[in-house]
Amino acid sequence: MKLSTLTSGSLVGLALLAGVGSAHAGDTVYRCGNEYLNDAQEAKRRGCKVMEGGNLTVIEGTSPRSSSSSSSSSSSRRSPASAPKVSSSEQKKRDSDAKAILDKELASAQERLEKAKQEYANGEPEKVGPEHRNHQMYLDRVEQLKQRVERAESDVSSIQRELDRLN
Repeated sequence: MKLSTLTSGSLVGLALLAGVGSAHAGDTVYRCGNEYLNDAQEAKRRGCKVMEGGNLTVIEGTSPRSSSSSSSSSSSRRSPASAPKVSSSEQKKRDSDAKAILDKELASAQERLEKAKQEYANGEPEKVGPEHRNHQMYLDRVEQLKQRVERAESDVSSIQRELDRLN
């Protein structure tokens, strides 16, 4: 009997402490549309509603862009007015250099893809070393080879898309 009295007494004490803690945690919070206030007079003047239950966390977002900056998608791709101007012949030279670099990258990516496909051997490469005794090692290597082929294919297709974009 004494144990239950202590337990219920300690629960009452904890409840009182929790009530005191929540009273000091913060004032009443009012919601006025998308704005939150803790000034009762201002909230009453504006006709705000009391927020009940739990804590409130407000994270401010970014301000919306003006309508002039989002007028068209092509305007967002333009250089800023402060950017240095490049002559059309210089730009053509840069585009040509970029295309040459991408052509070299495409050739090396295609070479890597062919090599990866040869090593993968359609999912049945030859077993090497300890793989004859440990089949899991073989399966792990086959999976790595498959992933290498997939990465190489992805590289080739992305470089090809970049080249198509330049043309």
